Amino acid sequence: MTINEILYRILIQGGSYLTIMRGLGATFRISVFSLLFGTILGAVVCALRMSRVKIFSVPAKIYILILRGSPVLMLLMLMYYGVFARSRLAAETIAVITFSMNVAAHVAELLRASINATDHGQVEAARTLGFSAWQAFRLVTLPQVVGIAKPVYQSTVINLIQWTSVVGYVSITDLTRVINNIASRTMQPMVTIIIGMLIYLALAYIVHGIFAFSDYLHSRKERLA
Repeated sequence: MTINEILYRILIQGGSYLTIMRGLGATFRISVFSLLFGTILGAVVCALRMSRVKIFSVPAKIYILILRGSPVLMLLMLMYYGVFARSRLAAETIAVITFSMNVAAHVAELLRASINATDHGQVEAARTLGFSAWQAFRLVTLPQVVGIAKPVYQSTVINLIQWTSVVGYVSITDLTRVINNIASRTMQPMVTIIIGMLIYLALAYIVHGIFAFSDYLHSRKERLA
């Protein structure tokens, strides 16, 4: 069997490319919504973690320690087969909740580390010039936090896309599950898995390109200012 015949069986025969697109769509939806909600929740957890009130900071610290140290697959199975076992929530919704919780723990710690790494002297100088606490944070601290956190946040996004490959364990037909099904049907596991890996690699480079483009726009804005 030639390579063209193998690729035809894997990608075309029986509408395989449509199945791959649907699986890719599930991966995309879970990744995007988990990133959105996880980032928002992470900012809230970070604020609680940095609070001087222990009733807020201690639970936030415990949350970060548990979620960062727990395997994503085990957490997903706990949420699907345990916490939401009797609910009517769709599997994708449960996956989004699970990954959002996990992303939030990583984002919270990333933001905390980034805030601690900023130049607090600039904030104090801004306050002496009459800036309010919010203005000092928005105009001085936040731009520094974004610059420090951006490379690690990019890695978090790519890791999230990779983490979603386990959702097949809770009956979600994502990209990885589709690739596995096609490999079983065509009896061509090596070629099929390589194709799947290339798709995930392409997603990672798309994320890298988006961040690189945002860096370019930021640097161009600074040059024009």
